Amino acid sequence: MNKAVTDGLVLMPPAFEAGLNLWSREDGRPGQGSWANQPNAAFVPADQDFGGCLEVQKTTATLKLRSFQQIPFQPGLYLRVTARVKCLSGAFPAVRIAAFAAGANGSNVAAATQIGPTVAIAQYGQVVTVTAIIGSGNRNGVDMVWGTAPAFGHIGIDLTGATGGIVRIDDIRIEDATDVFHRNMMTWVDVRDYGARGDGVTDDTAAFEAADAAAGQRSVLVSAGTYRLAGNVTFESDVRFEGTVTMAPNIRLACTRNFNLNTYAAAFGGEEAGFRKALQALFFFTDHVELDLSGRRITLTAPVDVGALAGLASFHQRRVIRNGQIEAAAGAAWTTATVTSVATYATSQPETLTGVANIANIPVGARVSGTGVGREVYVRSVNVAAGTLTLSMPLFAAAGTRTFTFQRYRYLIDLSSFENLSRLELREIEFDCGGICSGLMLSKVGLALRVDNCVFNRPRDRGITSIGTGCQGLMVDLCQFQSNELDIPAQNRTTIAMNVNANDAKLRENRVVRFAHFAILGGSGHLVVANHFFQGDDEAAGLRRAGIVFTSTHARSVMTGNYVDNCFVEWSNEHDSEPGFNNELSFGGLTISGNIFMAIDVSAAFRWIVVTPRGPGHFINGLVVTDNAFRVVNGSVERVEMVDDSFATLDFGRMRNVTFDANAFHAVSQFTVSPLIMEHVQTTPADTWVVSPGPFMPFGGRARAVSGLVPEGPIQSGSNVTQFAQPHVLVEQGTARNQVHVRWPSAVRGRVMITIRTDNPT
Repeated sequence: MNKAVTDGLVLMPPAFEAGLNLWSREDGRPGQGSWANQPNAAFVPADQDFGGCLEVQKTTATLKLRSFQQIPFQPGLYLRVTARVKCLSGAFPAVRIAAFAAGANGSNVAAATQIGPTVAIAQYGQVVTVTAIIGSGNRNGVDMVWGTAPAFGHIGIDLTGATGGIVRIDDIRIEDATDVFHRNMMTWVDVRDYGARGDGVTDDTAAFEAADAAAGQRSVLVSAGTYRLAGNVTFESDVRFEGTVTMAPNIRLACTRNFNLNTYAAAFGGEEAGFRKALQALFFFTDHVELDLSGRRITLTAPVDVGALAGLASFHQRRVIRNGQIEAAAGAAWTTATVTSVATYATSQPETLTGVANIANIPVGARVSGTGVGREVYVRSVNVAAGTLTLSMPLFAAAGTRTFTFQRYRYLIDLSSFENLSRLELREIEFDCGGICSGLMLSKVGLALRVDNCVFNRPRDRGITSIGTGCQGLMVDLCQFQSNELDIPAQNRTTIAMNVNANDAKLRENRVVRFAHFAILGGSGHLVVANHFFQGDDEAAGLRRAGIVFTSTHARSVMTGNYVDNCFVEWSNEHDSEPGFNNELSFGGLTISGNIFMAIDVSAAFRWIVVTPRGPGHFINGLVVTDNAFRVVNGSVERVEMVDDSFATLDFGRMRNVTFDANAFHAVSQFTVSPLIMEHVQTTPADTWVVSPGPFMPFGGRARAVSGLVPEGPIQSGSNVTQFAQPHVLVEQGTARNQVHVRWPSAVRGRVMITIRTDNPT
């Protein structure tokens, strides 16, 4: 690139033969003295080495020669100034390129370097060449750095040293040397051309902004060096980093045209630092909504606290982080913090612990465990002054003062510093925990977060954790969860793929391998669709644990099209501070349909659907189990459903709207059906026929209703006389109340088809 050509710049000063009045013996400013008619100067028309040249006698300590012509200057321009001199007699002087750097108003720019390197003259008649490069940028090879302030210069030489010598000076040449420094000036500008020092000490913020402003349709090059930025910088142009940037944690760099991890990794000298600064920019700039990790692997030495990086308490605009792998490097930063403390719990404040000892050491996001604490209860907030903790969910049996344990797991991506975060999407990311840490912790409050097509590989404790209601409307789609406990018997596993506290989660088409549990689902309104979760082991007649746990009585959820492999569905109310029934919504609103239930080499006591009431008086009012396939390989089970009465059983006299229908059973000893269409054959005449549907009734419930009774063939007396009398039925008969009595006016025999329900549908 040659600006003398492309920009029409006139750089060459006049030859001496054009007149010495064109050359100044001072700084070249208008009105200053020229070399014309000076007794110690003359034009020599023919010198054997130079041709036409200027001859002067050095009479002052510093003899100046400057062109009156204003040589233009601009950022990005580099000038090579060359002078040839020789001494004829007298004391030998030294020579250097020199200039007067002027701003647009003609005043001197004192910050510009205005003298070049000095060259000594050591022999008479010897031609000495002196050169210097004048340029805007602080680059290797630039002798006189002018920055961006000068608009033109009066350029020439100085003779220094001893006086009295007679010196001849050839015509001074000024050439455009821009192409030496700019490999492709047509497509980018360099921050050094706009004053950046790149020394790691000087604040280069203004230079970065000036280069970006000047780039136009070109890109910005941050050439080699270390650039300290003391202020926020936003590049509106494409930017490329050969050098690196240092910034304070609260200072942001926004690369709006190439906002991706490659850019930030180059800018900050590595993936981890670049990832953190890119996240910071993602939540603070509106021109980009997606951070592309460029398919790269990012090794983290410590958790990424996104809220702290962003410096924000809430954020509600759509943001996407995608396309990369995040892994943990072993180190102390991933160590679980464990605190034991005495605290008081009262059911009147169901989500609060009071009088908490050692509270200052209990971190937000710690999991709470202890007597009467359900699964996946976390510390949502800490009030040290008041001595209180806010919990993510109530405790079911912890009233009074007792000891609790608090464990704060460490996560690759930690969103818990956000009080409220909505519409974040994590897509096509592998969370490679490596048994070192957990995966993702959600914000305290939030809406419609999405985790899509991600992999959670070997989390140490948890895959995805919600410590509040940041899981409201959570969408987890097409993800893989690979356990860190593959070779551990199911009953000894502690890792959990995910939990939800709020409503309306969507878990769709995920694959989950050998965790203690796939999902602990508080709240209601969930869709669990087309997932494959398997939790088996290699133990003979092995024990199994719940895959999905619904912890709200009124689940109002649908579970359909799943492959439930060597685990079961549990329905509990462990997040109820008063778990006994008290005129509230009891267990209801759950549909389990179209699923494949599989078990291999399990105990005969294994069940796929388990209801676990944590207090007395509860019943089921709304459960549909239809069109499922239940199969056992290498063994058999007694039945598919049960009530876990470790804490309490159900009130079977209040069962409503319970449907078990159109299911397939393989290696299941006792089918479960309601409404049950049952054939009863009475061979001995009797006025009371005892029908025993009990084994078929869900959860060992009662025979509560008969919705149909149709004779098949004639009803006859003992003497084979057909009877046409209408019977009536008595439900809930027998000691277990699981029989139906069909009462006839007289003793008869025959066959009937009777439809019996374990519930009362009205």
